[in-house]
Amino acid sequence: METVINYLLQFGNLNQQQINFMTKKGKALELTKEDYFSEAGKIAKQVGVILEGILRVCYYNNKGEDVTKYFIDENNFVVDLDSFDNQILSSEYVQAVTNCKLIVFSKHDWEDISATIIGWESIITKIVKKSLFQKIERRSPLVSEDATTRYLAFMEKFPEMANRIPLSYLASYLGVTQSSLSRIRKSIR
Repeated sequence: METVINYLLQFGNLNQQQINFMTKKGKALELTKEDYFSEAGKIAKQVGVILEGILRVCYYNNKGEDVTKYFIDENNFVVDLDSFDNQILSSEYVQAVTNCKLIVFSKHDWEDISATIIGWESIITKIVKKSLFQKIERRSPLVSEDATTRYLAFMEKFPEMANRIPLSYLASYLGVTQSSLSRIRKSIR
């Protein structure tokens, strides 16, 4: 839980009483590789902070192909925010790419924290802004660059993640086939 508190303190102040209150609300959750944190067609029921592991946000396109939108790694929040906040069915899956350890908060506990801790909404707003900026930063080059450049950029930005993600997920994220990604990797070695 210390990791979660340290993460939150980057975005605002919490006193010891607030930290203790929040700590009581968080629960440990372990996901095995390929388990779902949340699923399309269901309402997201929890917010998590990743302590160990990588999750991916994905969906199935109209051809039934599995498409990876982005990855979320350690020390980041994970939630299908629209589904969670508005209690609507999700259109995406959040799936463990590796075995994961998280601290999670139920909808009820999250709302309880929000109602109790003064300044909580400000902290969460800053975290959401950071997450949105990261999403845009990760996706923007995928639109304008060729596949080799996209792969090299991914390797440069996320070198620690690259060896932990299956090639099929990385290929999907980069918008190429797995065989194309293999050729790209072979050509740059």
